[in-house]
Amino acid sequence: MNKKILICFICMMMLFCAACGKKEGGGQLEGSLIDIMAGLYEKADLSEDFRAGMDSFETFELTKDVEVSILGTEEITYTEGVASIPMISPNAYQCVLLRVEEDSVDTVKQQLKDNADLNKWVCVSAETMLIESRGDVIFFIMGDNNTAYAMNEAFQKY
Repeated sequence: MNKKILICFICMMMLFCAACGKKEGGGQLEGSLIDIMAGLYEKADLSEDFRAGMDSFETFELTKDVEVSILGTEEITYTEGVASIPMISPNAYQCVLLRVEEDSVDTVKQQLKDNADLNKWVCVSAETMLIESRGDVIFFIMGDNNTAYAMNEAFQKY
């Protein structure tokens, strides 16, 4: 009987510790999205070819003028948005960070998925699309598999 009580007590303590651990920080990403984007590029394990082409990239705050071309719709509500795209590139690529109300993260992720067009570029298509989130920040990328997954890994570790 004492072993059962001890095992129950240990399980309860483990659950309590796990719950407390989730509350600390909550997975929130602090800082401006432009700074976070720069950090992702710095930390990501990107190919030398990709890095060589990054001098043509522009990272900018999203505005109503470019929402549809970047997000596929103007119906997404966000409090801060940043996109990074190459100005000249033979490859299809874009990386977007959106800060949204936490209770709308799943809705916005679904809106991005429903409206994304992997073929929006002239003559090229993105191989993959990834949409992830941490706290109130959504990571949305379209591009080749290696780059997309390297950037996603950097986002998850940021």
